[in-house]
Amino acid sequence: MDVGVGLPSVIRDVSGDTVLEWAAEADRAGFSSLATLDRLVYDNYESLTTLAAAAAVTEQVRLTTSILISPLQTNTALFAKQAATIDRLSGGRLVLGLAAGSRPDDFRASGVEMAGRGKRIEAQVAELRAIWSGERRGFAGGIGPSIPAAPPILMGGHSPAALARTARLADGWISGGGGVDMFAHGVQALRAAWREAGREGTPKVVSLTYFALGPRAEELADQYLSDYYGFAPPYAQLVLRNAAVGEAKVRETLDRLTEIGCDEVLLAPCGSGLDQLKELRTVLGK
Repeated sequence: MDVGVGLPSVIRDVSGDTVLEWAAEADRAGFSSLATLDRLVYDNYESLTTLAAAAAVTEQVRLTTSILISPLQTNTALFAKQAATIDRLSGGRLVLGLAAGSRPDDFRASGVEMAGRGKRIEAQVAELRAIWSGERRGFAGGIGPSIPAAPPILMGGHSPAALARTARLADGWISGGGGVDMFAHGVQALRAAWREAGREGTPKVVSLTYFALGPRAEELADQYLSDYYGFAPPYAQLVLRNAAVGEAKVRETLDRLTEIGCDEVLLAPCGSGLDQLKELRTVLGK
């Protein structure tokens, strides 16, 4: 199982220098991916811009949106160009995780209707792939920059509709931070939907897991997750209960995910200090 790490770009008051230091250090340590979380109405950095900056200070690590609320990207042609730019500048390292989104305030702030967002994602994925294929769109040809291959598209969501959409349209699935059991149930349902859709092979399955280490691990996890998911207190408590808090829980979580057949875990930090990344490297032997 590959082990990636989240950037602290979604933690309040984190400096840009710290985000880029995380990126460079994670790349040197050999993590498989750098991941960003997406949210509009919150004190965080925008995902695509953050990954573009991370691309400039890294060489090998994949750059993953985990996930991007793609219905808010209402200009799909521009979105395709932005994604292709990051992919081209990074040497083909972009992985697009997309989902429909669940917070009404993000949609209200964007002036975008929340209803019908699932169907809009389906049309958007088709449009992205058509643009990346080089399809002619005007006098000068296609919408560049041209890229050798389309970035992999993973989708999030645990609802039957989201899993069926993933099975029909995506290359794989990203589970949210609800814990190993929620991941296991989602994987089972996704694989059944994948077979029903007549897809060959198996989907890539990825788990987003929050972590906190060190003497303040419990405090960091409680403070961050209660704030970030404060709009849905019961879910905040579910995520907190299932977060990998402390070295023993990190190891247990990784072991369980490996047994289930997880292809990659993205360990998202609950604290922005570089000590969290250093502690994680120690636990993983990186």
